[in-house]
Amino acid sequence: MDASFRRANLEILGNTDGFLHAHVWPRFEWEPTDLVRRPVWLYPRDRWTDKQYALGPQHDPLRTAIGDELDRLRSAN
Repeated sequence: MDASFRRANLEILGNTDGFLHAHVWPRFEWEPTDLVRRPVWLYPRDRWTDKQYALGPQHDPLRTAIGDELDRLRSAN
């Protein structure tokens, strides 16, 4: 785990999807002080498009673990 991890924000917004979905946003100590306590969508646009912040192969194990756990939970019900 990243030692600078601060917390996780959960966000459930009303939208046009016909099902409930949520966003989980990790928050870190290194975030700019003017943004760290505000919604993540207030980050400058370049933070959303800069390749250095994009998901990539290094995230595959986490993505797989999340998918496996969701499959496990679904089959348990």
